[in-house]
Amino acid sequence: MSNIYIGYHFSIEPKELGSEILIAELGEKAFESFTETETGISAFVQKDLWDETILEDIQILQSEEFKIDYTFEEIEQVNWNEEWEKNFEPIDVEGNCHVRAPFHPKTDAEYDIVIEPKMSFGTGHHETTHMMIQHLLEMNVTGMKTLDMGCGTAILAILAEMKGAQPIDAIDIDNWCYLNSIENAERNNCKQITVYEGDAALLKDKKYDLIIANINRNILLNDMQSYVDSLNAGGTILFSGFYEEDIPYIDASCTEKGLTFVKKLQRNNWVSIKYVN
Repeated sequence: MSNIYIGYHFSIEPKELGSEILIAELGEKAFESFTETETGISAFVQKDLWDETILEDIQILQSEEFKIDYTFEEIEQVNWNEEWEKNFEPIDVEGNCHVRAPFHPKTDAEYDIVIEPKMSFGTGHHETTHMMIQHLLEMNVTGMKTLDMGCGTAILAILAEMKGAQPIDAIDIDNWCYLNSIENAERNNCKQITVYEGDAALLKDKKYDLIIANINRNILLNDMQSYVDSLNAGGTILFSGFYEEDIPYIDASCTEKGLTFVKKLQRNNWVSIKYVN
């Protein structure tokens, strides 16, 4: 294979949900790396595996629910480690949780999480992941049986184990996320995390004290009954992945199913909500 890549730069509205869907579809092609940008994502495919029809059956590009524009270019000798060192900055949450890549120096943070993603979703940079970390830092999760639903890089499952939660299930429908979560759990010497590839159907007959669900509004609403059915009495559930204007829909579904609102966090227009059973 050559070291020449074709790089596609997508501008996406709405960005978060559109980016997730687009990455999932592109991942079925030969695209092998993704990075988040201010307006969307960049996606890279080796030139040897590329042809001009590669985007023809990408369904989201035809969807009226999203506005997506893109440009593409030929890029020689892509050094992915160098790209990550240039673009991936360590994150500091509340002063005592640091999320960093292996090439960043270790800090004296109480919770030092090392992840090596191949794309920047779920690294802690995004507002929703940042708020979920805030929720977990405030909680005593020792001994809690925990679910990280839509785990991405497994950063939230890793933090939960560091704070004493056990055992922990981490689930994601995306194969790349499944494999990356396994790698990151091992990288952080986690012994309590089991990673599964799949969706809410895997929750049948399972029970948890803590459920973490950082996905998007539509999936949360669709799977809400499964989450509630899997939550032990007195258990806690943390939601994020949606906007301020989505709160009435989420809250109505939670209230209807017997959950009680506890707290809301907000960063920019993104929100994260805590409920108890």
